[in-house]
Amino acid sequence: MRVETLLNHCYPLKSFVYSAFQWNEDKSTLIADIIPRKNGLVRCSACVITAPVYDKLEQRRFDFVPLWNIRVYFRYTMRRVNCPEHGVRVERIPWADGKSHLTKPYQLFLAQWARKLSWKEVAESFGTTWDNVYRSVKTIVAYGMKHRKLDGITAIGIDELQYAKGHQYLTLVYQIDAGVRRLLFVGRERKARTLLRFFMDLGRERCAQLQFICTDMWRPYLKVIAKKAPNALNILDRFHIVQHLGKAIDKIRASEVRQRASEGYDNEVLKHTKYCFLKNEENLTDAQRTKLSDVLQYDLKSVRAYLLKESFRLFWEYKSPYWAEWYLNKWCARAMRSRLEPIKAFVRTLRRHQPLIMNWFKAQKLYSSGIVEGMNRKINLVTRKSYGFRSYEVLKIALFHTMGELPEPESTHRFC
Repeated sequence: MRVETLLNHCYPLKSFVYSAFQWNEDKSTLIADIIPRKNGLVRCSACVITAPVYDKLEQRRFDFVPLWNIRVYFRYTMRRVNCPEHGVRVERIPWADGKSHLTKPYQLFLAQWARKLSWKEVAESFGTTWDNVYRSVKTIVAYGMKHRKLDGITAIGIDELQYAKGHQYLTLVYQIDAGVRRLLFVGRERKARTLLRFFMDLGRERCAQLQFICTDMWRPYLKVIAKKAPNALNILDRFHIVQHLGKAIDKIRASEVRQRASEGYDNEVLKHTKYCFLKNEENLTDAQRTKLSDVLQYDLKSVRAYLLKESFRLFWEYKSPYWAEWYLNKWCARAMRSRLEPIKAFVRTLRRHQPLIMNWFKAQKLYSSGIVEGMNRKINLVTRKSYGFRSYEVLKIALFHTMGELPEPESTHRFC
């Protein structure tokens, strides 16, 4: 089978034909010459209408998908057309857009591999440059963002993520509907105006279709959601609440260690107890379980805080919003009598956000920010795989490429 036959099978060209093939000296590069068909139509690159040929330009080379570890190039003499609407313009060619020297199949090929490997590894593996990989991913993401569908979104999750030193944050919005997990929006900073931009892009009609929104307790987000999606159920779930309770317990433990040390007590009792108090009982190791059993015999502030934490876990077991709220009120009253200031501060936080917390039960526990946190970990893997991105714009492109579930251009052949 000839190379011409293979190319016509994998990537047939309308109005153009593969005419000749040429090897370089060491047989590591194959150049395929392309010529226009005699009866082929010439089209303007601006409006894609047929127009007469004006003149010819110099030959150009276009990178194609490597064949058996052999670099393949298309070589073609570009023509200009005299368009009645746009004047003299370069003709439209089906294998590349604009001034790009990368063919469309090659861009799609590099972009698909860029989901599996770092961009540097893709460039090294296929004998190209990091810039070519970046341009390919950027092109595929631009196509996907233009053709993605945003209808039918009923549940979203909103969170912030630090992506660089110096308190540089991203505002992230995910779709978390059943069976659909994708990134919808990436915005710089975690401010109200950043989230407002997402709701403006989504549109008033789509905002009205939102039924569930999962967030943490960041006040700027809560204000925007109350204004732009008042019909949606804003859910504060157990993930962030338990996180706040764990911080309060650890604060009590650390304070008690310092107090006992200043009073001359032996701190061997509270040594290596941080994760004994923070972990759930079923997740403890054998050594931690033994240590916790010994510590619980003492009358310590840390022990009282731990027992309150364990009793708070029962709150999440309720199914009825009415009885869940009844138990929460009883627990808060008990915790306020504990004389543990971090726990009391946690209770005040619960009471401020109690209606939003109860929405988790009203949503029948179907949606939570645990889904959002899981997707945040994937984002951390993307940035870690690349050893960090120096530019916010590049990071944004990489995140949408990996997690946006964007549609890709159609191809006559899937190059693996």
